[in-house]
Amino acid sequence: MESLKFTAESSSNGMIEREFTVGQVPGVLWSPASGADRAPLVLLGHGGGNHKKHPAMAGRAELLVTGCGFHVACIDAPGHGDRPRTAHDEQEIAELYRARAAGEPEGPIVVRYNAHLAELAVPEWQATLDALQELAEIGAGGPVGYFGINMGTAIGVPLVAAEPRITAAVFGQHWPDVLAEKAKRITIPIEYDMQWDDEHIPREAGLALFDAFASKEKTLHANAGKHKELPRFEAASAVRFFARHLGRTAAVRA
Repeated sequence: MESLKFTAESSSNGMIEREFTVGQVPGVLWSPASGADRAPLVLLGHGGGNHKKHPAMAGRAELLVTGCGFHVACIDAPGHGDRPRTAHDEQEIAELYRARAAGEPEGPIVVRYNAHLAELAVPEWQATLDALQELAEIGAGGPVGYFGINMGTAIGVPLVAAEPRITAAVFGQHWPDVLAEKAKRITIPIEYDMQWDDEHIPREAGLALFDAFASKEKTLHANAGKHKELPRFEAASAVRFFARHLGRTAAVRA
């Protein structure tokens, strides 16, 4: 098993932030500044082109840590953040920019590239979870959630389909092309976000992925607006969702 090594630590706003590596994969763990009891763990999957400490990740982590007392972890996806890009990464990114400049659909490129990244990232996430559960403040057998939108969904759906330790998940904003079959194997509670006027992901595509999940409890949150206009209050809704399913009381505003 890959060992976890902490490389930096800081604290603010009632939260401790510890950077770590598991093998060659860099990550960050946010934890409550006080309290030695074990607490549930939520894994965050960042979006395409972003990284483990992107403001969206840090903001979601703060809501989960200070609102519920959870531990929250995020790792850099392959070719993102502190990880080097391969020639394949550069080729796919260049193709995405070319299609965008030409006004062509981005979906086929994003779906293909994200599927490649997911193949690499799923075992990395499983190794990270193994290592985090060795920590006394997390421990094995405790509740684990997953929260990832966009590319975080592309990686998260195959991860959750393969990982029985994850018992609740929040997904959203992705195409069903390569994810629907894996979603059919997921039966845990799901919250799913989509933008009704998404200019990249057709409404029917978002609904098709939501429909594919085999979960008896799944909730669709459809908001008016374009792809990048997902309301910030959906993050607070996700916190309440995890509080219900991971066994905590949420102290967050609507």
